[in-house]
Amino acid sequence: MTASVPDAARLSPEALVAALRELAPRTSAVLVRRLVERRPLAECAAWYGISSDAFSVLLLRSAEAMARQLGLSARSPESQEEATAWERMLAMAVEKDTAPVPVALAPVAWLCRRMHELGPELEAALARAAEADANSPQRAREDWLRKLAVAALLALTAWLYWSRPPEPEPRPERRMRSPERR
Repeated sequence: MTASVPDAARLSPEALVAALRELAPRTSAVLVRRLVERRPLAECAAWYGISSDAFSVLLLRSAEAMARQLGLSARSPESQEEATAWERMLAMAVEKDTAPVPVALAPVAWLCRRMHELGPELEAALARAAEADANSPQRAREDWLRKLAVAALLALTAWLYWSRPPEPEPRPERRMRSPERR
């Protein structure tokens, strides 16, 4: 096994939450739904409207991104066959701690197992972090600036509406003479 495998087993909930929050939103959401919330693979695939195999691809790519974010040695599969095998192995490794995984996939598998193991703690920590963000002075400032921008747009719209030039008088309709009357 590589030196990073034990490191993955010792990752704190705080480190995992920080890494999750730095990932792209969809990448983070895939990991949270499957590992933190501990939802079955089929349910996660149905949530995204994709097959279980396609969700396994997302899970592997997301877990690799998270491992790289944490500085663990993770490499991508070298071929399509290897990727397909790793997707199945990772799905099994999340469910069973004794499932075999290749050495190259071990850091990613250990990371997923650690996240699955700490699921409720990570979920609570993510909720606390989201609440802290919502109550932060920066968020209050952003909300105030958004409201100010909306008010400015409304004022500009009203000014443009009331300062527009008057509508021209409608032209009287011209009657055309019929050819019989000439």
